[in-house]
Amino acid sequence: MFYWRGEHEGVQLGFTSAEAGNLAAHVGSADAARRNRVALERVTGSLRFLNQTHSADVHDALEPTDSPPSGDAWVCEDGSVSLAVAVADCLPVLLVGGGPRGPVTAAAHAGRSGLMAGVLENTVRAMRQRRAQSIRAWIGPGACGSCYEVPQEMVNDLASHRPGLASLTRWGTPALDLRAHAAALLEEQSVDVHDVGGCTIEEARLFSHRAAQSRGAPEGRLAGVVWKP
Repeated sequence: MFYWRGEHEGVQLGFTSAEAGNLAAHVGSADAARRNRVALERVTGSLRFLNQTHSADVHDALEPTDSPPSGDAWVCEDGSVSLAVAVADCLPVLLVGGGPRGPVTAAAHAGRSGLMAGVLENTVRAMRQRRAQSIRAWIGPGACGSCYEVPQEMVNDLASHRPGLASLTRWGTPALDLRAHAAALLEEQSVDVHDVGGCTIEEARLFSHRAAQSRGAPEGRLAGVVWKP
């Protein structure tokens, strides 16, 4: 079910594999996605997912809401809410920091647009506003810098002030290294970064939107999940 699973300060963290099935209702069968979420929740407890929009918006998981809020990161001041983000080439990033009410937890969906807009900086800022200290982040599976092909014009535009973002594919075309850029952004915020690795495009154990489009691989979404037992 999990590609990687870990623990920190009594908090559980994990990134699912394709074995857990598609976890996004907007891809394939919504009924199948609900069943897959129920199976995952037998391990994590009741999960909350966002209506992700490739933004830099961060939501407080303790604020009541009747439906999933639109945005791309959650923060929970006491770790009491099990948080999830769905991905399939974008990076799932899970964060934990010590706080006065218990562990401050967060989950962020960090794709190209969200990274450029500041979703990770906003997430760390929201955690520190809740007095989180000694924040650690785990970067989960996503498209690697040797596979994330983009037009040269995009590299020129985005990497002009972000030299670590520019990359090349294994076949020599322009690419972006979102993982390296995410790690650099977090380190600039004095966050202790742990890179779980895993390229969604290369590994059959992972879902990839790009692979599904280019070579007919199974379509689906993975999840990054942080929860307290």
